[in-house]
Amino acid sequence: MSETSGAREIVIRVQRGDKQGIRFEDFRVPVEAGMVVLDAIHWIQAHGAPDLAVRWNCKAAKCGSCSAEVNGRPSLMCKTRLDHFPADQPLLVSPMKTFPLVKDLVTDVSWNYEVNKRIPPFQPKAGATWRWQQSDGDRVQEFRKCIECFLCQDVCHVLRAHEMKSQFAGPRFLVRIAGLEMHPMDGGDRLPHLWNEAGIGLCNITKCCTEVCPEGIHITDNAIIPLKERVVDRRFDFVRLIWNKLRGKPSDAID
Repeated sequence: MSETSGAREIVIRVQRGDKQGIRFEDFRVPVEAGMVVLDAIHWIQAHGAPDLAVRWNCKAAKCGSCSAEVNGRPSLMCKTRLDHFPADQPLLVSPMKTFPLVKDLVTDVSWNYEVNKRIPPFQPKAGATWRWQQSDGDRVQEFRKCIECFLCQDVCHVLRAHEMKSQFAGPRFLVRIAGLEMHPMDGGDRLPHLWNEAGIGLCNITKCCTEVCPEGIHITDNAIIPLKERVVDRRFDFVRLIWNKLRGKPSDAID
């Protein structure tokens, strides 16, 4: 434990180590007005543990790099103020639990990029006029605010507790699919991908992903639930299927 004197202090309890073994170390960090958790981690690197591994970049809550868990809650360290926590209790800082540990506060999030590659890309409608209402643009613009911090992925119980990465894409990528599916000029069909590969049926809309989103994206209400409705209409609306059959139209059910 490092020692300081004079200023108000807080004990930061940091997870150290790698997949070979982990431990927790306490550091007394002087607190100044406006400090965030990332400031404390930088102070520890400068004064107590220069080998402490942490991923960060902009320190402005825009790059999504400094994701971690602060007292067990998935958070951006650069956006989490120290004065929101009691100074007389240790503040626990640990890496995201859902992803493999690399070292200290750094995790391997490469699985997310593999999921992203499998999403069918934007497909413009052939011969369509690029004109739409402002409300159409506003709807998909919300989803583009995502900074890929993967906090929603970290808190999602399907990925975190049940470890179903092979069956479920996670809320971040349901948001991306929503941005494509709801784009007024997109002509693609990702409903089969949503059901068969992205595993949208596994989400039980607890809204925990929405609660941790630093950009305030309404992940559950504006992205996941509308996608679920589209999949259910396509897959389980038997009246629609029978009507299409009577009209001689090909079935558009999701296999």
